Amino acid sequence: MPDMNTLVNDFIIKLKKRKIEGSKATAKLTAEVLRSCISQQRLPHTNQAAALIDAIRTIGEKLIAANPVELAVGNIVRRVLHIIREEDVSLTAAAVGGLAVLAGSDDEDDFKQDDHPDLSAAAVAAASRSTLRPPSLQTLLEDIPQSTAAPHTSSSGGDSEGKSKSADKNTASRKLKHNIIEAVNELIQDIATCHEQIAEQAVEHIHHNEVILTLGNSRTVMEFLCAAKEKKRSFRVFVAEGAPRYQGHALAKELVARGLQTTVITDSAIFAMISRVNMVVVGAHAVMANGGVIAPVGMNMVALAAQRHAVPFVVLAGTHKLCPLYPHNPEVLLNELKSPAELLDFGEFSDCLDFGSSSGSPLLHVVNPAFDYVPPNLVSLFITDTGGHNPSYMYRLIADYYSADDFVVKQSSIS
Repeated sequence: MPDMNTLVNDFIIKLKKRKIEGSKATAKLTAEVLRSCISQQRLPHTNQAAALIDAIRTIGEKLIAANPVELAVGNIVRRVLHIIREEDVSLTAAAVGGLAVLAGSDDEDDFKQDDHPDLSAAAVAAASRSTLRPPSLQTLLEDIPQSTAAPHTSSSGGDSEGKSKSADKNTASRKLKHNIIEAVNELIQDIATCHEQIAEQAVEHIHHNEVILTLGNSRTVMEFLCAAKEKKRSFRVFVAEGAPRYQGHALAKELVARGLQTTVITDSAIFAMISRVNMVVVGAHAVMANGGVIAPVGMNMVALAAQRHAVPFVVLAGTHKLCPLYPHNPEVLLNELKSPAELLDFGEFSDCLDFGSSSGSPLLHVVNPAFDYVPPNLVSLFITDTGGHNPSYMYRLIADYYSADDFVVKQSSIS
């Protein structure tokens, strides 16, 4: 395997040079890089999860700083940190359960951290508390029966006890890393199949003889519409071209190749055509914790038109796009300015760009933002790979994928 630092630095260069486009590709590569880092990370004998969290957090700060606009990078870093915490809690609970069965002994030294260095102080404290609590129905229904408890060994074990402890340390380290890597593999698989899982729900939302409006070019939207077509749904699609990059043209060609009736309209005609539309289906760059959406530029105009004419505004987004941060967080960069060459030819406007004003600045400024922010009150429904959700439910969905301790990952400077 390549060296961990080399792997991270190569990925940082790709992020800084914008060689990776799309939240799905970025999220998948981020998860693969973190998986490699976890597999190569050497863990100490004690506080293994804490050491692994610090290592991933340090790498995550560099990755986020490389491309702060691509929020999927920070999302995956926080998802991996949450996975580490969950696996640590799971192994700790199993270890505490194993220690709790020794509660019949009156020797309090059974639960000293020196005897179990692979456990955190919280785990040992929890085991100690379990020895003091009175018998209850919950203790009677615990998964580990008394008959399966290992016999208590005295301190006279000598070398055999030391070898056993050393083997337990190595086993616990391998078990933790193995469980984390397996969970990250499941995360990568979920990212790879998010389009298919979202597309399976298309037949529930698209009906016969409907008119669907979309903007720009989204792979998720294309698979969603084509899945409805495969289910014998007959409908029309209006595609706004998505100037200045005109990604809607590429989407229209794909839809026509798949046999869908497609009409291309200009972005300025959205308000004029929205009254003929039954539903707006769009993709997203990121979904914020308050239910707001960061989407390609022009999307807020579509959402306002849909609200004005009472047209449902449906957003398709994989769970890797769910961001636990709010738009007002200072570490969130909501927009990015693209090259002015997408708007006009430099040769035709070179005279206007001369420094002819008294202030010394050019007379013509060209602004080409990449994203829009759509507030949650304009969104009717989110469709993710886990099902449909209202904007007000996003905070609860985000709580299942992230830990509160990882909501803020500082962006470190990169030389």
